[in-house]
Amino acid sequence: MTTKLQVLIPITIAAIIVGTVGIMTMPTDIKLESAEFPRGTIKVDNIVLDVQIADTPPSQQRGLMFQDELPYDQGMLFVFDEMQIISMWMLNMQFPLDLIWFDSDGNVVHIEKNVQPCKSALETVTCTAQNAAGQEAKYVLEVTAGFVDEFTITKDSKLEIISI
Repeated sequence: MTTKLQVLIPITIAAIIVGTVGIMTMPTDIKLESAEFPRGTIKVDNIVLDVQIADTPPSQQRGLMFQDELPYDQGMLFVFDEMQIISMWMLNMQFPLDLIWFDSDGNVVHIEKNVQPCKSALETVTCTAQNAAGQEAKYVLEVTAGFVDEFTITKDSKLEIISI
């Protein structure tokens, strides 16, 4: 019979290896604590947001890492070339987020509220949020936790891109 320790030790070792390899293979520009992103304006329902745009693989991997806060009238919009299953990585985040996945028509395909940051390489294995049931999306909007409830964002909400 297998003991808990016999199961936990290999899992822990694998998590450490995956986390270490992930950090070591991260592009150098992602590791920098200050980064400038292009900016744009979007609307979700009638709420206008000033957003940072993450539309390249390095900027998408960097995301909101190391930022201390994000006011309710701001967010980060991840823009992908095509519809796909998108997982979000919460490493080095300083605060929890609400995440909203949208299809190419701006329809909500999934919402995750109050996604907590992961603080260590060991947590990277379990520190992702993926849209439900593997639904494909083209955009992901990251906003401060509480935004979805504050502005009553639902599956019926709509993304409108004003400028990006």
